[in-house]
Amino acid sequence: MDGEDRRDGLLVVRCQLGEREAFGELVRVWHDPLRRYVCGMVNSSHLADDLVQEVWVAVLRGLPGLRQPDRFAPWVFTIARRVITDHLRQSYRARETPVEEAGDVVADGDSLGAVLTTMQVEAGLDGLPPLEREVLVLFHLQDLPLTVCAEVLGVPPGTVKSRLYRARRMLRGVLVERGYEA
Repeated sequence: MDGEDRRDGLLVVRCQLGEREAFGELVRVWHDPLRRYVCGMVNSSHLADDLVQEVWVAVLRGLPGLRQPDRFAPWVFTIARRVITDHLRQSYRARETPVEEAGDVVADGDSLGAVLTTMQVEAGLDGLPPLEREVLVLFHLQDLPLTVCAEVLGVPPGTVKSRLYRARRMLRGVLVERGYEA
């Protein structure tokens, strides 16, 4: 367990014991990473603010039952993922358009040629389908380890690797189309 997990675990236990200041500290530590994740998924800062509030309400309700306080990060991102998914489902229903599964993109080579910068990832996110966008946001922008990404997404690590591979290839296509060097 690293220092951040330990810190989060102690804050969660303090919350479970009824310390209001501890919840404020959790919000202070995790609000910005959650907001970046949600904003990356919905492409609207106003909507992201509303959805992050929903996440914090769910966290507040669920904290008493959290049995592994040191696993707060994957737990809170899983809640955020559910809130985003619920919102996307509602918006798709409202538009009455079917959700299409992203197909594989064929590209030469499997590497982006260089490490992606945060700015490049953010610039191309809106051109990607939700599954690919989500894995890039979690792995590259939130710097979550592969195993934590797998836990948040509810899939095996190998699936995360294949989604990352496909997402990077798709991102490369979007960035090249927009004039970025690949």
